[in-house]
Amino acid sequence: MPSTPAASVLFVCVHNAGRSQMAAGFLSHLAGDRIEVRSAGSVPGDQVNPAAVEAMKEVGIDISAARPRALTTEAVQASDYVITMGCGDACPVFPGKKYLDWTLEDPAGKGVEAVRPIRDEIKGRVEALITEIDNQEKETPAAACSAVSVPLPDRCGGER
Repeated sequence: MPSTPAASVLFVCVHNAGRSQMAAGFLSHLAGDRIEVRSAGSVPGDQVNPAAVEAMKEVGIDISAARPRALTTEAVQASDYVITMGCGDACPVFPGKKYLDWTLEDPAGKGVEAVRPIRDEIKGRVEALITEIDNQEKETPAAACSAVSVPLPDRCGGER
C-alpha cells in the first residue's frame, strides 16, 4: 500500500524555468515520494533554462523533461508549503498554508558557471525544508497536521 506524502510543496517563480525547476528537482530527488512536489510560474516561459538543466545534470539530477507550468489557484490550494522565488509572483494566499519567500538570484540569461552557485544555494534550502517537514511530522500526528499561515512579505512592498 503506497504511503501518503508527509506534505506537498509548490515552488513558484516568474517563468518556472530555472529556480523553481531546480528546487523541484532537488526535492523530488532527495525526498522521493515522501513529499509531493509541484512547480509553477506566474508568467511561465517556453522551456526550462538550458543552463539550469546542465547544472542539475552535473549533480546527477535530470530535469530535462520538465516543462514550465502556469500558476493556478488549485495548485496553491493543494499545497501545504508555497515557496516563492522572486518578486512579481501573483500567488493567491489561503489560510492553513505555510508561505516562504526564498530570495535567490535569477539564473535567466546566465551560463552554467553562474548557475552553479544558485543551484547549490537552492540545494541547501531544500535540505533545510526537508528537515523542517520531517520535524513537523514527528511533532504532529499526520491526521492533525496543518501548516501555519504566515503573512508573506512582498519584496515589492507590503504583505500578501
